[in-house]
Amino acid sequence: MSEDLPDSLIPYDEIVQEALRAVVGRVLGEIERSGGLPGAHHFYITFKTQAAGVDIPRHLVERFPDEMTIVLQNKFWDLKVSDDAFGVSLTFNQVAAHLHIPFAAITAFVDPAVNFALQFQAQADIAPEPHEEAENDAPQVMTEDGSNVVTVDFGKKK
Repeated sequence: MSEDLPDSLIPYDEIVQEALRAVVGRVLGEIERSGGLPGAHHFYITFKTQAAGVDIPRHLVERFPDEMTIVLQNKFWDLKVSDDAFGVSLTFNQVAAHLHIPFAAITAFVDPAVNFALQFQAQADIAPEPHEEAENDAPQVMTEDGSNVVTVDFGKKK
C-alpha cells in the first residue's frame, strides 16, 4: 500500500468505535433483561468521568478527575440500558451511588471470566492524569493478558 494515501472522507474509525461500543450496550442489555450476571461473568468498565453526559456523584469526580473503573459483579442494582448510555447503582465504601454513563465515555470493557476485553480510543489526545483504582466494594480479580483482547487505535498518518 502507498504511504501517500489521502485522508478518508468516510469516518471509518468513528464507525468502528461506535460499533464496538454497541457490543458493550448489547451485553449490558442482556444482563438487564436476565436480571443478573450468568456464571462467573463480571465486568470492569473504565470511562472518562468528565465526558459529556456522565452523571456521577461529585465526590467521585473529585477522586477520579479523568478516568474511573467500576466493577459489575456482586454489588450492583438498578441497571438500566438505553441506546446510548447505561445507569447503574453501586456502593463505594458502603455508600450507595447511582451512575449514568454514556457509551461514548467508555474507554475499556473487560470480562476477565472469559478473558475478553475491548479498549476504545480516548476522545481527547491529552494524556490521562494518574488516579487511584476504583473501590466500589468488589473483589479484586487479577487476569492474564490474553488473545481475546480487541484494541482499536486509529491514528492519522502525518
